[in-house]
Amino acid sequence: MIKEIDPSKLEYSKKFQNLCLHPFYGHPNGCPNYGKKQGCPPDAPLIDEILDLNKGVFLIFTEFNVGQFSERIRKSHPKWQSPRQWYNPRYWQPKARKIHREEERLALSEKSLELIVSNPEASGINISKLMADNGFHLRWDWPPAHILVNDEFLKNSVYLVSVGGFIR
Repeated sequence: MIKEIDPSKLEYSKKFQNLCLHPFYGHPNGCPNYGKKQGCPPDAPLIDEILDLNKGVFLIFTEFNVGQFSERIRKSHPKWQSPRQWYNPRYWQPKARKIHREEERLALSEKSLELIVSNPEASGINISKLMADNGFHLRWDWPPAHILVNDEFLKNSVYLVSVGGFIR
């Protein structure tokens, strides 16, 4: 989905870049790219140093039904017993990213954008607020509960998020 957003409602600051330091499964010190990969904090510029917020900003996001994908993985690997195995990002991320890259290409051509920022959190954007402001509430529990009753697992979606606009 491609949606123009009000840049005055875009919340961003260095404090959101520091979320990269929060521990997560397998990474007790946060993201291993922090301070190492180009485009990652702490050296990454804030979004207002990248895009001209006065010329228009677009939210580009792709919903990926990771529950449906993980159910196929669960069925094809009957010895795997844990949602952590079924929802391993190594299996679903390549497909989700491919779909999202196509959405980004569409945004570039349809909206004549000059630049897509594919990791807006590295630019200090509060992704949770940005998505909530646009009607989507992100869940941060991982892996999500894989409930088979009434196909509840079909509610398990992830969102790939980018922002686009015009170079500052």
